[in-house]
Amino acid sequence: MSIVRVREHVNPLSKKYQVPATPPDWSTIYAKPHQPLHVDIGCGKGHFVQDMATLQGDRNFLGLEIREPLVDQANRWRDELGLSNLHYLFCNANNSIRPLLTSLPTGILQQVTIQFPDPWFKRRHQKRRVVQPELVVDLAEFLVPGGIVFVQSDVEEVAIEMRDRFDEYPAFIRQHDDWLPDNPMSISTERERSTLSTSDEPIYRALFVYAKVS
Repeated sequence: MSIVRVREHVNPLSKKYQVPATPPDWSTIYAKPHQPLHVDIGCGKGHFVQDMATLQGDRNFLGLEIREPLVDQANRWRDELGLSNLHYLFCNANNSIRPLLTSLPTGILQQVTIQFPDPWFKRRHQKRRVVQPELVVDLAEFLVPGGIVFVQSDVEEVAIEMRDRFDEYPAFIRQHDDWLPDNPMSISTERERSTLSTSDEPIYRALFVYAKVS
């Protein structure tokens, strides 16, 4: 597999990324478009959802990534593997998640993962972080009751912010009082494996179940 080199960080607030993504025709994207859906926000090179899609043929997977060359590369790899339950989209999740989820078949969004997002350490840059209150509201609108959101980061400040923003929304019920000791997914990301193998620093994880408020 050839490797595409891209910038490590992309400013989602720049003009280039302010136009929401146009939803595709999902019936041409997935062989079975009404299967349960897992969305990975900020999927990077896409290996995590590629591995998940390989293991779980009864579920569809959608990777969202703001760096377009990585999306093009990931879709080429998907085609080489012949995976009809996997797709990658180039978009800014903060302004595209609502139109994308609105266009999907009703009642299929069951899992969302947000893993090791760009930390944007400087205070003036923190509005660039992916987990903004509006994103939480959008996910709450489309997740099925019992659906899950899993977030993790090796940067404690970022993990706390993500955790707190989901905690603030009453319908998201955190499944552990402290940080999760282990990854509840069947697959680890490249970043997670690298961090665990080269550092003694912890990974901060939180799992939420969506309980629809009547």
